Amino acid sequence: MQPHFGNTIVHAGADLASASAAMILVHGRNGSPEGILSVFTRLERPQIAAIAPAANGGTWYPQNFMAPREQNEPGITSALFVLESLVTDLRERGFPSHKIILAGFSQGGCLSAEFALRHPRTYGGVMALSGGLIGAPGTTWHDVHGSLAGVRVFLGCSDVDPYLPVERVLESEVVFRRMGATVERRLYEGMAHIVNDDEIEVVRGVIDDVLASPT
Repeated sequence: MQPHFGNTIVHAGADLASASAAMILVHGRNGSPEGILSVFTRLERPQIAAIAPAANGGTWYPQNFMAPREQNEPGITSALFVLESLVTDLRERGFPSHKIILAGFSQGGCLSAEFALRHPRTYGGVMALSGGLIGAPGTTWHDVHGSLAGVRVFLGCSDVDPYLPVERVLESEVVFRRMGATVERRLYEGMAHIVNDDEIEVVRGVIDDVLASPT
C-alpha cells in the first residue's frame, strides 16, 4: 500500500495478503500512526490487518472541527481523500466493505465519522472515539445522500470533553440513525479525553462480529 500525498502509512496486525478483515485507524491532532496503533494493541485482535495513515505535520486540518469548513480546507478534503484511497485500495485487494472497519480518536474520530457519512457503504463498523460529525453549529447534513443501513456506528465520548460538546455527539447520533445506521452512543461521566477500557470492549466486539461474518 503506497502513501497518498506524502502521507506515511503504518501497518500492524495481520498481513493484508492473509487477513480476512481490515481496520483503518485515524490518529488525532498532533498524534501519529504509532499512537493510534497503541489502541489497536489494546484490542488484542492481531488477526485483523490494521492500517494507520499519518497526517502531514501531525494534524489533519488546522482549526476546531466545528469551525466554518472553509477555515479547515483544504485539510478536510485532503484527509477524506486519504481515507477514500485506503478504502479503495482495500477493496481492490479483495476486502468487501463489510470487512472494513473505520476507527479514529478525537480529530481522527471526527474524520472517520465524516468519511462514513460522505462515502456511505456497508462498512463493518464506524468507531468514532471522542469524535463527531464535522461542521459549524447549525449544520444539518441534509445534503448527504445514500444509506448506512445496518452499519454499526459507535459514538463514545466524555460528557465533559473539552474538545467535543455533548450536543455534537447527540447530533451525530441523529444523523447516523437517519442514514439507517445501527448506532450505539455512550457518554462517560467525567472522563478525560482518552480511550477507556469500556470503549475498547465495544470495538473488540465489533471486530469479533466482522471476523465471524461471511466473506
